[in-house]
Amino acid sequence: MTISPEICDTGCGLNATLRVISGKWKPLVLFFLRNGPKRYGELKRLIPGVSDKVLIQQLKDLEADRVLARTDYKEVPPRVDYALTPLGSSLAEAIIPLCTWGTEHAAEMASIFAERDALPAQDPHESLDRQTA
Repeated sequence: MTISPEICDTGCGLNATLRVISGKWKPLVLFFLRNGPKRYGELKRLIPGVSDKVLIQQLKDLEADRVLARTDYKEVPPRVDYALTPLGSSLAEAIIPLCTWGTEHAAEMASIFAERDALPAQDPHESLDRQTA
């Protein structure tokens, strides 16, 4: 079955990919696990700003999507680590070009973000009202 690149419905690979990596922190989790297993505390330190609740939920989501494996060593004190599955490794490799793009365009994007952040907040309905008038 051939899928037209112009049409991206439920059969599109991009939709499947975005469904797995949706969430602010999931791509970073995949990125940081690409070089080997990490314990929860290591991931938490590598991803500043993420709350425990959100990180735990996103780790559970990635495990449910079978891109991440959780190993509980049944020790006291508890020791658990997270590692990419083969499916997760292939996805993490697909994220690397996005990292490269972000690095190459960081200065330009910082300028764009600063301009956008300096704009006054706009009611999203306001632009629609102008278009329909």
